[in-house]
Amino acid sequence: LFLFTLKQHFLKLLPCYHSGLRSSNSQRSTSDEGEVSTVCYRPEGLDSLVQQTKFTKKELQVLYRGFKNECPSGVVSEETFQSVYSQFFPQGDSSMYAHFLFEAFDTHNHGSVSFEDFVVSLSIILRGSITDRLNWVFNLYDLNKDGCITREEMTEMMHSIYNMMGKHTYPSLRDSAPKEHVNIFFQKMDKNKDGVVTVEEFLEMCQKDGNIVQSMHMFDNVI
Repeated sequence: LFLFTLKQHFLKLLPCYHSGLRSSNSQRSTSDEGEVSTVCYRPEGLDSLVQQTKFTKKELQVLYRGFKNECPSGVVSEETFQSVYSQFFPQGDSSMYAHFLFEAFDTHNHGSVSFEDFVVSLSIILRGSITDRLNWVFNLYDLNKDGCITREEMTEMMHSIYNMMGKHTYPSLRDSAPKEHVNIFFQKMDKNKDGVVTVEEFLEMCQKDGNIVQSMHMFDNVI
């Protein structure tokens, strides 16, 4: 369910990414290329990000232009995440899901997402190996970041997704759906039945599941 939501909405919902993508895909003229190349960015910072990510220098310039256009302060706040998601999911309450996603991007616990935070995670999601992408998803589910997913954490995550989708989806969602999803998750992932799912269990079971592996390729060649 999370992967479906991510596939359908991730790129267009993330603050500051969308305008950058539009800029790179529209009017691929000489003047546009020149505009991209004149983006103001500290060379040492850009070179470092080329090494840290799987983006080219030109791709990072395009992304940075979009980021600065929509986020002049240079950082994205949790309030911005919540505002963007609320616009695209007016039928539901997306605030908790946006909170969890924001925390997954705020890897340094600064209370904001910088351009560096943004593109490092984006690189994993779009260009990382299957293992890298699964580790990122695991970190999203691991709400307290202690290295394992509990039933309580997974229940919170599922409720946040179902709440975001709203009560008026078709086909309609049963009230018991989040609990059923959690039960299925633990039946499949909790190999030693100790009540928690470790990253090792998560990676092993996901990599054996052809549907999950295929879904991990949904973002290949997005940009």
